[in-house]
Amino acid sequence: MLLNLNIIDLAVVDALDLTLEPGMSVLTGETGAGKSILLTALGLALGDRADSGYVRPNCKRAEINIEFDLADAPLARQWLLDNELDDDGLCMIRRTVSDDGRSKAYINNRPVNLQTLQSLSRLLVEIHGQHAHLTLLDDEEQRRLLDNFANNQPLLEQLNSCYQDWKHAHKELQQLIKAGSDQAAREELLRFQLEELQQLDLENFDFQALETEHNKQANLSKILSSGQQQLDILYDNDQQSVAEMLSHSIQTIAELSQYAPELNAISELLSDAEIQINEATQQLRRFLENQEADPQQLIWLENQIGVIQNLSRKHKTPPEALPELAGQLAVELDNLTHSSERIETLTVDCQRLLQDYQKLAAQLSASRQQYADLLQQRISATIKELGLPHGEFIVKLNSQPDGEPQRNGLDTIEFLISTNPGLPAKPLAKVASGGELSRISLAIQVTTSTDKTTPTMIFDEVDSGIGGGIAEIVGQKLRRLSANRQVLCVTHLPQVAAQAHQHLFVSKNQKAAVTSSSVTRLTDEQRVNEIARMLGGVTMTENTLAHAREMLESAGD
Repeated sequence: MLLNLNIIDLAVVDALDLTLEPGMSVLTGETGAGKSILLTALGLALGDRADSGYVRPNCKRAEINIEFDLADAPLARQWLLDNELDDDGLCMIRRTVSDDGRSKAYINNRPVNLQTLQSLSRLLVEIHGQHAHLTLLDDEEQRRLLDNFANNQPLLEQLNSCYQDWKHAHKELQQLIKAGSDQAAREELLRFQLEELQQLDLENFDFQALETEHNKQANLSKILSSGQQQLDILYDNDQQSVAEMLSHSIQTIAELSQYAPELNAISELLSDAEIQINEATQQLRRFLENQEADPQQLIWLENQIGVIQNLSRKHKTPPEALPELAGQLAVELDNLTHSSERIETLTVDCQRLLQDYQKLAAQLSASRQQYADLLQQRISATIKELGLPHGEFIVKLNSQPDGEPQRNGLDTIEFLISTNPGLPAKPLAKVASGGELSRISLAIQVTTSTDKTTPTMIFDEVDSGIGGGIAEIVGQKLRRLSANRQVLCVTHLPQVAAQAHQHLFVSKNQKAAVTSSSVTRLTDEQRVNEIARMLGGVTMTENTLAHAREMLESAGD
């Protein structure tokens, strides 16, 4: 469960350290006090995307730290072990957002990316937003709710993996069949292109070496004349060669060293230089003696480079990539040549994958139907408790067992509702008013939550649009839901707030023209005053206070 929430320099919160308890906790306060920023902080810590607008003005960065006890979260514990992020049963998450919009995330003080953080967060916290009744109208959301209630995720993963394999094989098969009409022309073109490329001796192809050799042959005359000139300078000129002058210097320094022994080191360096010059001269002489102009070789090199450059322009690829292109063309030609065999293989594969998919889809449909019946019974019962005594909730499944494979199965799922006796059930969007939709949404959230393993659940004003005795029932249901998990609820309803085990009050204050929000854990007497404020507004009478005490005393009965 969530043990602690620590916020630094986030929007209207300069510093907040909030300890949370098991059971049901509520956050209340005036509109605009900053309740939403606490949920924003939790969302950021759990992997929501961030931007610089979250950083408190004149601050470098915002920071959120949350701590979990994993005693009631075996799936999260195992996830941390599998990802080598475990730390003795505790889980610390830290998220920072800089004023330039960049953010960093840490799990147990080890940096992680956003995707990794989100993977863990799904096992720790589930957030039900105040606009859940709007997303409830979406077909995909209705399917997701039913599949989550039925624990169909492993089966869905198998089915969708099979679907992807079938889709890939089916697409390739259709492409091969479509290409069959102009296959002969394509094969002829590929063979011609391959023959052009194969004249390049692709096994020994080295365009850079060809260019280097061509450059040498084209400048051989200059190489020979300049090389011979350097031989004369280095050695062959008896009067002024480098070798002769160096030999004279060595002899002179050697004579002087008998008077100045420290010149011996210089003499040795000059002797080494003499050896190096003699070796370089010999190598240069051998090189020049082995060079011979070959006009035919130069012509061949120019023709070969011309052919390569023409093919490079023709295929719009660098000369160095021509062997790779030839390999690709050869593979395509081989596929076309053996396309009939490939078509036969793919046909068999598609049929096998289709049968596997249909089998999994049938299992998924059966599971959905089984749990649809249970889900509609539970939600119908809850709807009746929430002030719709004639409400009937129906989960309608339409299956097409012989249809073409689709992602998530062959079923269309639709939530229907009838709120008045004698009238047929219709889709939610066509029947339910705003208030009715809020109650139906709350009934679905509470009903589907009872079978989940998520240790912490957050409800953000999901009770909007209801009041009176219905609000009290909502509070009781949330309290019962907290019997085996932690529930955190943002509410404006005193009937809901009175049911909480822990009451947190959010207030806004202003100092030196700077606004900030703070959170206070209310004592029993403070809770009476807050419930009375929620009941009666600014002026609290003795009757209002008495009513508030009565609500608190009867909570949980």
